[in-house]
Amino acid sequence: MTLFSLQSELYSEFPLREIGNQGLTKRILRNGITWQTPFSGDQVEVHFRGQVENGPSLESSYDKGSSFHFKLGHGEVIKGWDEGVATMKKGERAILKIPPNLAYGEVGSPPLIPPNATLIFDIEMLSWSTIRDLTSDGGIMKKIIKDGEGWATPKELDEVLGYLCPAMSIAVKTMRKGEVAELALKLSYGLTQNSNRAIELDGLPDPNLISIKLELVSWKVVTDIVGDKKILKKINIAGEGFDRPNEGSQVKVIYFCKGEDGNIIETKGSKEEPFEFTTQEEQVNEGLERAIMTMKKAEHALVTVNAEYFRDHSNLQGNKTNNKILHYEVELVDFIKEKPFWKMDTIEKLEACEQGKHDGNLLFKAQNFRRASQKYEKAVKYIEFDHTFSDGEKRHANSLRLSCNLNNAACKLKLGEYTETAKLCTKVLEQDHLNVKALYRRCQAYLKTSDLEKAEADIKRALIIDPNNRDIKLEYKELKLKQKEYSKYEANIFSTMVSRMN
Repeated sequence: MTLFSLQSELYSEFPLREIGNQGLTKRILRNGITWQTPFSGDQVEVHFRGQVENGPSLESSYDKGSSFHFKLGHGEVIKGWDEGVATMKKGERAILKIPPNLAYGEVGSPPLIPPNATLIFDIEMLSWSTIRDLTSDGGIMKKIIKDGEGWATPKELDEVLGYLCPAMSIAVKTMRKGEVAELALKLSYGLTQNSNRAIELDGLPDPNLISIKLELVSWKVVTDIVGDKKILKKINIAGEGFDRPNEGSQVKVIYFCKGEDGNIIETKGSKEEPFEFTTQEEQVNEGLERAIMTMKKAEHALVTVNAEYFRDHSNLQGNKTNNKILHYEVELVDFIKEKPFWKMDTIEKLEACEQGKHDGNLLFKAQNFRRASQKYEKAVKYIEFDHTFSDGEKRHANSLRLSCNLNNAACKLKLGEYTETAKLCTKVLEQDHLNVKALYRRCQAYLKTSDLEKAEADIKRALIIDPNNRDIKLEYKELKLKQKEYSKYEANIFSTMVSRMN
């Protein structure tokens, strides 16, 4: 049976697929066994039969008793082959119908292939070897001998077991666990000129290259927690599942901390009695806490923290001042995540809001205004959606919301965040347009941003509501003083402009 007659019989059974827009078509006779297809530059191994459409048979690798090898996408075969074979999977068998413009064109290839001939090939994809130019200048070429596992490859900060010289750090970042590859390195990429190792890599015959076989055994993932390389976490033992602690989680850990000299300066917890703390409550070093909140249950990690993320706590206060970096070995024994607000019933939401407000008040009294602000903001989120509340619960929620926003505005004033102060006071006044404290604090914010007209409007409204309030009267005096200073400033500017004009 000839190739063409075989193709004709299969027309009705196998769908025709067009490749590109120049007339190349493919019929798959047997599906491949993988999902991958080769890339340009890969060394491809195929079996094939060929013939001219309605004409003589061409050569066949089956008849020769050996497979055919070529480098894909490098013009070693006709263009129709390069484009068609690039779509094939390992084990796939397909018929390519190649138009003249992707074959030998108007000239043909005498004596078998006439001008403007359409060619038909029955091609079986046996395998391919991937070769990559890792540096885009031929400096490091990689050929995969054995595929690795999974999808992951090492990142820049990860610690890899397997490479031997500086150039290897480039190669391993393209490899998967268990992958075996052959590298061809130019001498300028990290190996000495005295090396006697000869290049034997298929498709890379350059005598100035050195061949090295490399296997990626494993690597330890190093995570840049914040993105500034000042909190780094290296996983020594992977954790369980996918969950991680969130804000407010009850966490159990075992850790010890070393200074730059290697001496242990802090130890917390044991197997029998792990150290327990609540996240985002400033109970441990800030950098350590951020790293722990990226860990999974039973994970063991080495955490490196820069001095920028130290926080005074425990017995570190006297020891950390001499260290610019701290090293923690941490085990996350277990954790219980705080119940998310969307899983709470209405009573739980109101109770959580009450507790958040209470915690914020304590932090405000301790002059920890940033943490107090965070508590108030979180408290309001519990009651943000109140469509399931009863009328009584809505009144309670509105009272809590007003109180938290007003207290948060006081925090923002202390922190110098005047725009946020004004926004929070506006929210309060939308609920209670006669709230003197909200008018007073918004006036203070407007004074700080020199928005004197708005400040005057607020302070006058406050005086109408509470004309005997001493603080409001003092604020009004400060407003008048600022207005006087501003008028003087404007007068000086006008005088200078006039004098320059004259």
